[in-house]
Amino acid sequence: MAKFKKSPKAYEDSEFLYSSDGRSVRILTEFLQPRSKFRKHKIMDTIVFFGSARLVSKREALKEYNKIKSLNPKSTDNFTGKLREAQRLVNMSRYYEDAVELSRRLTEWSMNLETMANRFIICTGGGPGIMEAANKGAKKAGGYSIGLNISIPYEQFINKYVTPDLSFEFHYFFMRKFWFAYLSKAFIIFPGGFGTMDELFEVITLIQTAKMKKKLAMVIYDKNYWNKIINFDALVEQGMISKSDVKLFSMCSNIDDAYDIIVKHLSRHYAKQKEPDVIEPVLHIK
Repeated sequence: MAKFKKSPKAYEDSEFLYSSDGRSVRILTEFLQPRSKFRKHKIMDTIVFFGSARLVSKREALKEYNKIKSLNPKSTDNFTGKLREAQRLVNMSRYYEDAVELSRRLTEWSMNLETMANRFIICTGGGPGIMEAANKGAKKAGGYSIGLNISIPYEQFINKYVTPDLSFEFHYFFMRKFWFAYLSKAFIIFPGGFGTMDELFEVITLIQTAKMKKKLAMVIYDKNYWNKIINFDALVEQGMISKSDVKLFSMCSNIDDAYDIIVKHLSRHYAKQKEPDVIEPVLHIK
């Protein structure tokens, strides 16, 4: 009598799970897995750092600059251009260092709160650049930090400063953005490109349209950089946004101001709130 091969259970059927029909299951796992880990670590809320993946530390930038400067200009293709680019990275590296320091200070502040939960944990996209800097600052302070990584062809890899059990790998951008927004009580937007602007405008739109009703501190860092990139005043002048819309965020250019804005906001609205017996990552979201 012929033996028939036993069919796998649905949740063990990789052909189905990776098919278009299994997409809803895959999406659901990207909601449930982070939720489970946040609950395990009693993470109640976050401070999110956005910014370029292309910036490096001052040490790295100077190393590259000195390497190029030591080359023979006559035998190096486009020596002037390469040196200019290396100098730009050195100049921009201050944002990396600022992100490290701001994250460290915010983590130290949150760790000194009287709480049974883990409050205002640093959260980033988990990759290099500003993301790495913020995770690094949290680790220097001895605190947890979250990395919500995304699978894309280049640039993005999980940095070594993310708390290992709070490192996530997303396929879907919208689920990653959901977790950025869901736990956040503050956003800090450092210099960046398309990805950073996408995240910035998505959050502003959620607030503007009252889809995100919680009191959210939104700090754009640094004022000089972002005023060159986005002309908010022109948007008001052309009637594309209201004058009140520019009050949805604060702009600043130094660590002290950013720290003060965020800590005052969190202390006023969230730090002293009563905590439940069971910490859930879905708390206090309207």
